[in-house]
Amino acid sequence: MGTPFDDSERRVWAGSAAAYAIGFGRLCAHTVPWLLDAAGVGEGTRVLDVGTGTGSVAAAAGARGARVIAVDAEPDMARRTRDAVPGARVQIAALPQLPFLDGRFDATVGNFVLNHVGRPRAALAELRRVTRPGGRIALTVWAAPPAPGQALLGRAAQAAGVPRPPHLPTLAPEDDFPRTADGLTGLLRGAGLVRAGCRPLVWDHRTTPEEWWHGPAAGVATIGRIVTGQGPATTERIRRHFTALAAEFTESDGALVLPHAALLAYGEVAGGDAEAGGGAAPGANRGDYDVR
Repeated sequence: MGTPFDDSERRVWAGSAAAYAIGFGRLCAHTVPWLLDAAGVGEGTRVLDVGTGTGSVAAAAGARGARVIAVDAEPDMARRTRDAVPGARVQIAALPQLPFLDGRFDATVGNFVLNHVGRPRAALAELRRVTRPGGRIALTVWAAPPAPGQALLGRAAQAAGVPRPPHLPTLAPEDDFPRTADGLTGLLRGAGLVRAGCRPLVWDHRTTPEEWWHGPAAGVATIGRIVTGQGPATTERIRRHFTALAAEFTESDGALVLPHAALLAYGEVAGGDAEAGGGAAPGANRGDYDVR
């Protein structure tokens, strides 16, 4: 059974795939190569991409020769990935309950999916369950406090005097965790993963003010509900503050360059050859597996 946070997330993301792809989707795609490297994804790897969004992880894993199953809780996202990533099997499913047998995958990855579940520890336990002993799990989350570029839209709402609506719940205190390298590593170790670690990822996202405003103006994500939740006049007031604040990140050619920071966490499921100090690469000696 989902938490109030999970229920809110379903409403926030409903029907948002097209608007997400234009702005926030491009931002989130930046971390994909690092994520797949951390999970050891290569030729023949059986990969589960959880919270696929518009399919950037699934597409990149497929390009490496992996055999990919992708899931998303939002039907609109699943449809877009199914259309955009030939060869990937795409299903509608939500953490912490996945429709797969124990140990089915060599690698399980989630690009900014742990941000969107109401019970992160239960979600990690489920990812561990579907990953084989010795298999790898890799996840990204946004760091806290946020980098200046990530904070821009929130600053605009704050400057306009628009708070987070009370009907948008946050995680229950007992379910939350520190969005730091130590906090995320501890979360993975608490889920029983071995060789767990975490490293920061920093980059500048290049966009335009118009593109960056498009997502929230279309109601995408929690910031979109804040921007659009009190009517057109309030949305316009936030937009004016956004335009003023964006000037500090705007270059002479009009590009908006936004510093972002995330955390990449990774670990192995206990019990495999890798834990014993040797072992094959993910996907090796698994030729009898068929994801179809």
